[in-house]
Amino acid sequence: MTEQPSGVRRVPVIARDGATAPPTAPPRPGPRRSIISTADYATAERIVDTLSDRGFPVERVAIIGHDMQLVEQVTGRMTYGRAAWRGALSGALPGALIGWIFGVFSWVDPLIAGLLLGLYGLVIGAALGAIVGLIIHAMQGGRRDFASVVLMQPQRYEVLVDADVADEAIRLLDKEI
Repeated sequence: MTEQPSGVRRVPVIARDGATAPPTAPPRPGPRRSIISTADYATAERIVDTLSDRGFPVERVAIIGHDMQLVEQVTGRMTYGRAAWRGALSGALPGALIGWIFGVFSWVDPLIAGLLLGLYGLVIGAALGAIVGLIIHAMQGGRRDFASVVLMQPQRYEVLVDADVADEAIRLLDKEI
């Protein structure tokens, strides 16, 4: 027995007479051809949108990013105040959610109790988050005194189309390009 990848579900095919046929495998992409290569995603997206507008079967198109590089963009200096603020923000929402859930299960007055306990949870979660943020920042001992965001960026994008319909895609795009 072959195993299916997680998230894939086989649906039985029902004929007109009501009989069920064995499930068919999802289509696998065959060979593909590159129809354009570009440096920015917006251009690749515009190409696929143009194909879609002209009635091309866009389920046979893929946008592939090549030459990936990891970019860590520094967003600012990490101070004790900023560490406390970020910790408070990350603790406030879970605290409010937990408080609200406990309040909703109150038998006396679930709406008032839910709002009140949600507010208490928000304050307590923010306070605990700020304390944890300060502790973590202090434990780093000045090794990483900056905040950053990590991104994966491709250097170029390629629009690929199934080989058997690639000539049609190029013909439709010749009007545009």
